[in-house]
Amino acid sequence: MAFIIAVAQQKGGAGKSTLASNLAVALLQGNRRVALLDTDPQASLTRWHALRPASAPRLIFDAPSGWRVTGALDKLRREADVIVMDTPPHADTDSRIAIRGADLVLIPLQASLPDLWASEATIALAEAEKRAHRLVLNRLPASGRLRDVVMEELARRKAPVMAQTLGNRSAFGAAFALGQGVTESAARSPAAEEIRALAAAIGKLAAGKTKGK
Repeated sequence: MAFIIAVAQQKGGAGKSTLASNLAVALLQGNRRVALLDTDPQASLTRWHALRPASAPRLIFDAPSGWRVTGALDKLRREADVIVMDTPPHADTDSRIAIRGADLVLIPLQASLPDLWASEATIALAEAEKRAHRLVLNRLPASGRLRDVVMEELARRKAPVMAQTLGNRSAFGAAFALGQGVTESAARSPAAEEIRALAAAIGKLAAGKTKGK
């Protein structure tokens, strides 16, 4: 049975689609069968997938919405090892359906207090659905007072944060514009190293979850 990841965040512009696409590609390169679902009406992943080179490794792809999300997940559970979903940027019914079907909710978080406050609705939704969730620090500056303030606040809240972080790197945007993951377009870059580390950590979470089923 597939391990299902919902990438969710109420605040738009948090990097959901970039995280979902790069994570899916990195997991695919780890010899897993990976499905990528675009349930966000903005359809950024659908456009990204349309740009993928014909020579790129094949991702199973679908763009269901509403009640079709549950049916798509039921079908893909038997076809994939991992399913990555991009979800709508607000805590509405479609987001709830996607989160309800997930084994893990990943919440991208930029180093700002408004982004942290906006994540509270997504965290509350994951907790209401009794879904495991982790914050992923995204577009993180190398240093600075704002970074320190956010890290201190996360520690104070004892928030579940992935140890692996993603920097504020242009390589992610460049890869997305090519319909690729950064591990494909800039395989030796710091950005590629970061997403591989995150994928490896999530792979371990998936192994533990599926082993317990």
